Order: sequence, then structure tokens, then C-alpha cells
Amino acid sequence: MTTNTQSRTQWLGRWGFVLAATGSAVGLGNIWKFPYMTGEYGGGAFVLVYLACILAVGVPVMMTEIAFGRRGRGSPIDAVRRVVTESGRTSAWSLLGWMAMLCGFMILSFYVVVAGWSFSYLWKMLTGGLAGSGVDDMVAIFVANNENPWNLGFWSTLVTLATMFIVGRGVQAGIEKSVSWMMPGMVVMLLVLIVYGVFSGGFGEALRFLFVFDAGSLSSDGMLAALGHAFFTLSLASGAILTYGSYLPARASIARTTLSVALADTLVALMAGLAIFPVIFANGMDPGEGPGLIFMSLPLAFQAMPLGTLFGILFFVMLSMAALTSSISMVEATVSWLCDSKGFTRRAAAWGTGIVLWLISTLAMLSFNLGADWTLAGKHAFDWLDYLTSRWMMPLGGLGMALLAGFVVRSEIFREELGLSPAWYALWLFMVRYVSPLGILVVFIDALGIARVEFALHWPWLLGALVVLTLAGEMASPRLRRPRHG
Repeated sequence: MTTNTQSRTQWLGRWGFVLAATGSAVGLGNIWKFPYMTGEYGGGAFVLVYLACILAVGVPVMMTEIAFGRRGRGSPIDAVRRVVTESGRTSAWSLLGWMAMLCGFMILSFYVVVAGWSFSYLWKMLTGGLAGSGVDDMVAIFVANNENPWNLGFWSTLVTLATMFIVGRGVQAGIEKSVSWMMPGMVVMLLVLIVYGVFSGGFGEALRFLFVFDAGSLSSDGMLAALGHAFFTLSLASGAILTYGSYLPARASIARTTLSVALADTLVALMAGLAIFPVIFANGMDPGEGPGLIFMSLPLAFQAMPLGTLFGILFFVMLSMAALTSSISMVEATVSWLCDSKGFTRRAAAWGTGIVLWLISTLAMLSFNLGADWTLAGKHAFDWLDYLTSRWMMPLGGLGMALLAGFVVRSEIFREELGLSPAWYALWLFMVRYVSPLGILVVFIDALGIARVEFALHWPWLLGALVVLTLAGEMASPRLRRPRHG
């Protein structure tokens, strides 16, 4: 086991981690983006490809991050440094931990603005502020909501305060206690909305939209969408999962825990589709509107429903909780580092981080109003934060973690930490060395627009690239061809 003897708070049980990690994964994007992509790219065919991508890319990298966190028992920086030091490698690899922690903080800096939309729409639903006769009226409400810096700033500040209050209370009393009611509450509200959808008149059409197996509509774009979403949806390479893993009890199975999170994340996303699309189809609306589906079409549909205000309130409460569980996870890495390495109390670390976060998020918020003309290379502060994290830091961080685990860290460490049988361990090692990195590279190249990657989705090319990578990796790392048994 690790030589790190530092006392560290742990989840009360495995399900504390599962709920927290699922809450991190189930954010605003999952509520609308995954259901929309499912229907757009082939229904059941897309779901099967997505699940395959989750197993091939998401699960191996997630297991790796959890193992790093539990072995190192610290923030991303400290955990990576301890594990590579235990392997006799240079501590310079801890730069991956720095990038992960910074990535999560930067994502949250613009995410609190988007989360503020959910809270603001909940208030509008409660007070009757979403009344309109058509989509144009809803567009006007959405634009006005963003153009008012005091309004948008208030709601993003509220999200920041709520996040720091929960994180400041600690792992068990704050994060675990909060997600233990927020996640089940979200599922209950989804179930209530699904039951209503069954009787709305659009449920059958929603089922066909989401689940009819139409392999012909699954294009290379759909496969790329499945691959990209499988990586990003699990909050990988943002410091969240690695930090949460550092609180995981030693007796908990990393493999079972990871599969539980992946399954729960997918089920919640599909349940969101079954809650949203019956309402959309019953009112003759377009299901392919992306963010507009949530903030423009759905509020209009709720007005036409019996008890629509009640169901609208339930929906935006659920959306706000999804936003909050994600924001909690993205700041925990920074707070953990300040506590572990700089001696801060948890509350001081949380509120100090919150002040810096608020200043940066204010710049992101102003991108929609007073700072609309403040651009650098054609991008606002909001756009830059999104671009740098999603296009560069997350893919490179995930790729680095996979390669670090597969080729740098002593194999005995992960064999011991994962506790897998020899056959399952060999499978994980093969996936994390070759399959996951190949998938992440495809997403990275496509996201940057460096080249068209449709050719990369033809099986002969994929198999050829996998064979080449495998041979090169095995030749470059002879010690890993004959792993020693501890």
C-alpha cells in the first residue's frame, strides 16, 4: 500500500462516492444534450455506440483517476506526485495534477453563469415571469435575462455562494450529505415528469425518437458525438473524480464503483429524455433546439399543460440541483489542495477560492452584456474559458493520465489498487495504454478542427492504428511486457 500516512476524511460508504461522482457527471449538458444526440444520431444504435465508448474510453480513464486519488490520498497535484514518486519517477509528472485542478476551476468560472440561468428560470417560473405567447417571446425573455448584468450577476453569485457553503462544510457534512438528498430528489422529480409524460400524448413518439434502432442514421458524426460525450460526461481530467477518489475507502471496489457511476449517469440522461421529449412532442415543438429546448421551448410548453406551472417548477428545481452537484465537484480539487498543501482550514479554503472564482466568473458573465465588446482574437472571456478547457485541457489531461498509468507508473501499484483478477487487469491495462488514448486523440483532433477525422471512424483504420500503437508501446516498454507480481 501507499506510504502516505496522512489522515484524510473518507466517504461514509461507497454510495457516497457514487452519488457525488454521478452528481458531478449529471450536469446541465446531460439534461438536454445526451437525449437530443440520442434521437438525432440513431436512437438505440447511438445508445449502444455510446455505451461501447463509455466502456472503452470513459471507464478505464475513470478507474485510473480514482486509483490515483485513492493511492495518493490527496488533491490531484499531491496524489499524482505521491504515486509517481512511489514508482521512482520524477515529480514533474505532477504537472498533470496541476492542469486537472486548474481545468476544473476554469470550467466552474463560466459554469456558474450557465447554472445561474437555471436558478433564474426557477424564480421566473415561481413568480410568473415566463409568460409568453410564442417562441419569440421566450427568446426575448432569455436575451433580456442575459443583457442585465445585475440580474445575471446575482444568480451566478448565488450559485457561487451555495457551492462554497456546501464545500466549506466538508466532505461528509457538506458534499456527501448534500448529494445524498439532491441526487435521489432529482431522480424522483424525473420519475414524476416521466409519469406525466406517459399521459401527455407524446410519450410514444418520444420513445421512438430515443430508442428506435436506426443504424442507417448513425453517421461518422454520430460516432464522434458518442465518443466525445462518453469522455466529457464523466467529468474526467477536471480534477473532480481524482479528488473524490482520494476519499474512497480502501475496501471499496474501484471497478464496481466506476461501473455504477457510468450506469447511473447514462440512466439519468435517458430518464431526462423521457421527461422532456413527451412534452415537446405533445405540443408540436422541434426536439432539436439544443439549449433553446430548455430555456425557450419547454417554458412555452409548460404553459399549455394542465398543472404546467407545478411541473415547470419541478423541472427547474431538478435542473438547478443538477447544476449545483456539478459545481460542487469542480471546485473540490482546489479546496482540497489548499487544505492539504497550504494548511488552510476547509472553510477558509472554500471562501477564499470562492472570492477568486467570483472575480473570474464576473468577467465571464459580463461577456453577455457590458463586456460584449471585450474580445481577444474574436473570443469573449466566457468563450476562452470554454475553449481552453474543453478543446485543450480536458483531452490532453485525459490522454496524459492514461499514458502515465499505462507506461510510467509501476504496474504493481495499479494491480494492487484496482484489485482485479489477472485477466481483468490485463484488459484494463490494454485499454488504458492503447484504446482510450486512441479514442481521446480522435476527439482531440476533431474538436480542434486540425483535420477531418471521418476516416478515423472506419474500422480498418482504427484496427490498424491500434495494432501500430500496441506494437510501438510494447517495444518501448519491455518491463511492462513481463509485469512482476507483488
